[in-house]
Amino acid sequence: MAKSASKKDREDAAQPGMQALTRGLAVVDMVASAEKPQRFTTLLDQSGLPKGTLHRLLQTLVDARYLALDEQLQTYRLGSRPFELAHRVWDQFDLRGAAEPELVRLRDVTGETIRLGTLSEGEVLYVDQRSNPQPLRIANGVGSRAALHATAMGKAIAAHLGVAERHRLVEADKLTAFTGRTVVSGGDLDQQLNIIKARGYAISVEEMHEGISGVAAAILDHQAEPLGAVGIVGPSFRLPEEKLHELGREVIEAARRIAGNIGELAMSISVNPRPETADDVRVAVPGADFLAEGPHWSENRQRLHFVDILAPAVITSDPETGRRDETELPELVGCVVPRASGGFVVATETGVKTLSEDGALSVICEPEADMPGNRFNDGKCDRQGRFWVGSLAINTAPGQGNLWRVDADGSAHLMDRGFHISNGLGWSPDDRTMYFTDSGTREILAYDFDAASGGISNRRTFVSFDEGKGVPDGLAVDADGFVWVACWDGWSVVRFDPDGKVDRVLNLPVPRPTSCAFGGADLSTLFITTARIRLSSQVLAEAPMSGSVLAINAGVKGQNETCFAG
Repeated sequence: MAKSASKKDREDAAQPGMQALTRGLAVVDMVASAEKPQRFTTLLDQSGLPKGTLHRLLQTLVDARYLALDEQLQTYRLGSRPFELAHRVWDQFDLRGAAEPELVRLRDVTGETIRLGTLSEGEVLYVDQRSNPQPLRIANGVGSRAALHATAMGKAIAAHLGVAERHRLVEADKLTAFTGRTVVSGGDLDQQLNIIKARGYAISVEEMHEGISGVAAAILDHQAEPLGAVGIVGPSFRLPEEKLHELGREVIEAARRIAGNIGELAMSISVNPRPETADDVRVAVPGADFLAEGPHWSENRQRLHFVDILAPAVITSDPETGRRDETELPELVGCVVPRASGGFVVATETGVKTLSEDGALSVICEPEADMPGNRFNDGKCDRQGRFWVGSLAINTAPGQGNLWRVDADGSAHLMDRGFHISNGLGWSPDDRTMYFTDSGTREILAYDFDAASGGISNRRTFVSFDEGKGVPDGLAVDADGFVWVACWDGWSVVRFDPDGKVDRVLNLPVPRPTSCAFGGADLSTLFITTARIRLSSQVLAEAPMSGSVLAINAGVKGQNETCFAG
């Protein structure tokens, strides 16, 4: 007996074209979900459709610009039409409606006043507010305006504007000093906005009104353009600076949820299930660093130096006692290396500089003075004392990063270019291979290295990371020539043999290790810097060591670090 038609089949038959529409949408979804453009044969296998049917569907979708065909490679990718429709979705975005549940949630969680604001005529316009009964309350701000440069909400929005628009709206000669804390220097404000963009939130401590402080995060659309901001505001005695930073992750999460209520942005933190952690991992230097990076072991002082990129600060620590001494810097800082003549060399947002013991900065070179949208990131010295450092676009646009070598005389040499997120560096014990991480492409590169001249050649991929396996970050090379790599969002440090094969996986109690360095009395301790930036309260509750420096006995010895010869 023939099988009776299902209800869906009968409905499809009753509605001409429904089956073709359903199949077409499924094909679009296959292409959109794939990590790379898809060939016809792959789509044929995945869809299970007859060959002729799939051909007709693909041609229709290409004609309607839902898909695009690469004639040379014969692969299909998304066309322009989905992006045009996405723009229309965002154009119809009801910001207040999407934000309402988050304003209520934040009010109930914090007990403080919560505000929603947008950019209007160069100022912040408060469009909604939720307050809790308190002995001291913040006046209703709905309909009122505030300066961009003097409020957390304004700075959160301004940080995500394009460079030209940011400078147009926040011109130095228009910066009014409302209090003694208001930033009125254009250069200082610009550096602060870059830090805010990297952190994901802004704070304001009595910059608009005496006794009033706040924290805010920008609400971003599908192109990372600011739709507005959500913020917490209250009296400074209830919201000291330390508390504002603690609440930073709350406003970031609220901003994400507001955007997700309409746009379903893929901005949530990707965290693997917590792995079984190695038994002997311990906290060597307690801390709550936003983004600790660039660890360097000083053998003669038996101290570990590293940076918090977003504090921004240089930290010198004693892992035996856990003590840490911090030197605050006025701009983003990517790494720190001791100088042979005393003090340090640091890679900052604007250039390579010396840092004296008393905290004074002096420029060595500014190799990217003509690229104000870039900043310097991780760096390290080769055994000849030359400083190698990579750069990246502050907005993390791909292809903007470069690799530089700075010699002892301060001269800068462009060694390679076209990177996404320049990161960890290291050299093999025989000085014949240099390793360099591009986190944006999930690759660790290898070069042939000429120790005498400082030249590199024969660029190639050493290791490529699959999606979902974490992102390669900082690295260290041990005395046996094996490469140890911190895996951001991977809860681990992985050891690779010189052929690029996994030798060992060291599971950690934190999702975001950032880099590693060998140190200790016999160079057998692996120190691991970590980050807590943009981790939700739930993740931090499960990974409270985030932001501290971890340590473990590696079972092998590392190589001595080299100071900058300049």
